[in-house]
Amino acid sequence: MTRRVSIITAAYGPKADYLDEAMRSVLAQDMPEGWEFEWLIQEDGTDPQLADKFADLPNVHYAANEAQAGAAVSRNFALARATGELVQVLDHDDVLLPHALRTLIPHFEDPQVGWACGQADDLLSDGTRTSYESAMPFGTIDAGAVNSWAIDHEANWPVHCAALMMRTDLIRAAGGWAASPIDEDIIMFSALSELSAGYNDEAVTWLYRIHDQQTHKTDTSRLHSQTGRQIALQRIQALSRVGLNLNGQPVPTRQFEASVGEAVKYNVAPGATWWNS
Repeated sequence: MTRRVSIITAAYGPKADYLDEAMRSVLAQDMPEGWEFEWLIQEDGTDPQLADKFADLPNVHYAANEAQAGAAVSRNFALARATGELVQVLDHDDVLLPHALRTLIPHFEDPQVGWACGQADDLLSDGTRTSYESAMPFGTIDAGAVNSWAIDHEANWPVHCAALMMRTDLIRAAGGWAASPIDEDIIMFSALSELSAGYNDEAVTWLYRIHDQQTHKTDTSRLHSQTGRQIALQRIQALSRVGLNLNGQPVPTRQFEASVGEAVKYNVAPGATWWNS
């Protein structure tokens, strides 16, 4: 029986300058034997304009919000349509390298692994790439380890959420992407990675595009990012307090002040020693 991974992309027409390159990267995926992908594009905005790009493409499924709802809602709507046992995130301005899915899928043969990521190179405006060292060790990452790092580093997470692969049931159980205009992915990931181990693969599997329209460079991001990180820390603390567990393994006991300092950092490349979405 063929198994499936659902690629989820939130798109927005006025800022979709790089969507064609993202599309080519999805269609060029070299899938492992016995696996297929579906690509779920969810367009945000009251005036959808991207449907024609995806007409008649195999395994590609487009839908529009018909409302200005934001990235979190768009991804959650796509998640509601997902039929794969795994979800792969891809932002509409980034690029999956051809071996990305083939590299990450096998890690989920370990039932303890709930999420996986590869390394990213920055993709600069002139087409050149810059690589960075990972802040986390390669291999299996224990449940809670990513959040411990973030707690010790001013609520900055060392794993970028823009190209995560996750178990579909786990991301749904964690509530999907948070209802926040910024850091919705970090808030989601703080819960998911507290509940489950992950895998940090040393292979470069995707390209993170650097450009002026990135969300974290907006005034809205700068205004609300401190609150977003606060929510993420509060989720970690709440999981410990209520004693949730997965596969019989309790989450780590946490005792820390769930607060974020004034200096939330920005504009750090995805491979650097700490990351901002």
